[in-house]
Amino acid sequence: MGKETFPVTAATRQLTAAGVGWTPHLYRYEEHGGTRVAARELGVAEHAVVKTLVFEDNEKKPLIVLMHGDLEVSTKQLARAIGRRAVSPCRPDTAMRHTGYQVGGTSPFGTRKPLALFMERTIADLPVIYINGGHRGFLLEMPPSQVVDLLKPTQVEVGIRGEQDAVRPG
Repeated sequence: MGKETFPVTAATRQLTAAGVGWTPHLYRYEEHGGTRVAARELGVAEHAVVKTLVFEDNEKKPLIVLMHGDLEVSTKQLARAIGRRAVSPCRPDTAMRHTGYQVGGTSPFGTRKPLALFMERTIADLPVIYINGGHRGFLLEMPPSQVVDLLKPTQVEVGIRGEQDAVRPG
């Protein structure tokens, strides 16, 4: 078998330039399938698939939250944790304008402009994560310490399972 090719994206270019090691994983993307489909296709736990979510605060300032695939973001807890009055998800076109990535292919690496970045604290406890590489159906496997070292996210505890004030795109 020949070597599988993968997309070259702003995310992979940033990681390569920074000397960060990662393993590419391609899978068959399904519209609205989210991390559940990615985990199934790769044969990994959904908890280790990290989604990149784009939000806006009450002043329309964008921010990114990295969250376990099997958890949702409590927007009330997030707003409180980061000292904002309110936080809500960006519309897909707004998220794309801020990040340069299509929804379903958003990576925290290589965004169009620097954005405030928050990460669920327990992601750092995992031995390995699968995070979007900047293209739908394309995840990067790496230790979470590399995300922390390169992007220096603010760690928060805002992950919940299915409450009313939560957001789970897909």
